[in-house]
This record gives sequence, structure tokens and C-alpha cells, in this order.
Amino acid sequence: MSLTDTYTLANGETIPKVGFGTWQTPDGDVAESAVLSALKAGYRHIDTAAIYGNEESVGRGIAKSKVAREELFVTTKLWNSNHSYELAQKAIDESLQKLGLDYVDLYLIHCPNPKEFRENWQKANAQAWKAMEEAVEAGKIRSLGVSNFRSHHLDALMQTAKIKPVVNQIYLNPSDQQEEVVAYNQKHDILSEAYSPLGTGKIFTVPELKEIAATYKKTVSQIVLRLSLQHGFLPLPKSVHEDRIIENTQLFDFELSSSDMAAIDALKGQAGVASDPDK
Repeated sequence: MSLTDTYTLANGETIPKVGFGTWQTPDGDVAESAVLSALKAGYRHIDTAAIYGNEESVGRGIAKSKVAREELFVTTKLWNSNHSYELAQKAIDESLQKLGLDYVDLYLIHCPNPKEFRENWQKANAQAWKAMEEAVEAGKIRSLGVSNFRSHHLDALMQTAKIKPVVNQIYLNPSDQQEEVVAYNQKHDILSEAYSPLGTGKIFTVPELKEIAATYKKTVSQIVLRLSLQHGFLPLPKSVHEDRIIENTQLFDFELSSSDMAAIDALKGQAGVASDPDK
């Protein structure tokens, strides 16, 4: 397995099994350089979002890399303030313009129940999804998905969706593996993508992980990312440091034992848990 190995999504499209995350990566030279370093290191899957404020820099990094567009998988997301048909249409076009791309491979609703639309979040999501479906038909988007959705949010969306979501990107690491959401995703052939697979850095303070990493002569981040892969998740590690970007690619020359996986799975709550999207 390597960075170019893929999962096949429910709609038949393929997606690289490890992505490069850009959440909390500052706009400008930092984001551009990080994306360039990631693509140089072999990543072919880049994840950003409108709210990250770095789509333009991510786009510049992609352009400067000279990697062929058909070799890349690029994701961005619809922010909370744009959950209507017209606003979603505009947001999709704005993201494409900022990224400098004709299409994105995956477009997600970032959150299911933003405060701006809390009184009627089901209708708001349905309207936004309609605009997203039309963008698929227009060739602007290849695949549709969601982020931070729980089962009741997905059930509501499925009542009107013509195109099924193929990805649910959620907070997912040894501290909180969101078993109920993952089980729902699996049942409905929705891939679970893991944002903050390293627990926004908190995972590095867990003594048990340090011990396990030492036995494999690997780093804590490599152990945690390998766990994500062995669970069938798609991790999205983020870094702005070239050495760590490279470190996070070195996941394919070892395998965690079932006993070590169980030990890591037992580390619940030690590095934070997912927030409730309805609060």
C-alpha cells in the first residue's frame, strides 16, 4: 500500500487512502509551501474548506507543483452561512475560482446544523444539496459528501437527496472513534474520513501510545495514522513542517497487531472528543 492506493467510493470514483489536511494552516506562503511539500512527498489528496480561508494558497501550491490535475484528488467544503440553494451555488463557484480549478473531486457540507439555520436545518441542507447535485451534473464536482453529520442528519438528507453522500468526514482518532457514526457510515456504504487523526496534537501526550510506538520503532503519529488505515478510515493528517509531512507518509512498511489495536482503541477520551453538531 502507498499514498497513491485508493478506496473506491459508492459512486465508483476512487479516492487516495491518505489525504493531506489544511485545517488551521495559515493562508499565504505557509499554506502554499505546505501543499507543495505534501505533493513533493507523494500525497495526491488535498483537503481544504472555504472556512479555512486558504483555498487560494492551496490552489497556488497545486498549480506550482506541476502535478497533473487528473492525478490529484481535491476536496473543499460548504460553510455554515451558505445553507440555501442560491448561496450554495455561489459558494461552489467561489471555491472553484479561489482554487483555480475547473472542478473539485469532492464537495462536502461542512456542518449539519449551523446556528444560522437551526430552526429548519433539514430544509436548508436539502436546498444546499440540490445546488451541489446540479454542480455534479454541470461537471463542477465529481462526488458529494458531508462532514460532522450524525445518523439523524444523514437520515434527513437521504429523504430528498438524488445523489447519495459517499463520504462523512468526522473527528476520528483513538480518543474518540465515534463508533455509532462509523457503524452507520459502513451500513450505508459511506467512507469515514478522519479529520484531526492526531487529536490536534494532544495524542502525542498519551504514554501508552509512546510505549507502543517504541516497540515498532515508529513515531506516535505513524502509529495513530496506521491504526486509522487498518480500521478502514481515511486519515487527513496536517502539518506545515516538511519533515513531519514526510514522516506522516511512512505508514506502509509495518502493521499493528490486533492486541496493539485493541490497546489503542481503549484510549478513549485522553485527547478530546467530538463536539456535538446540534449544540
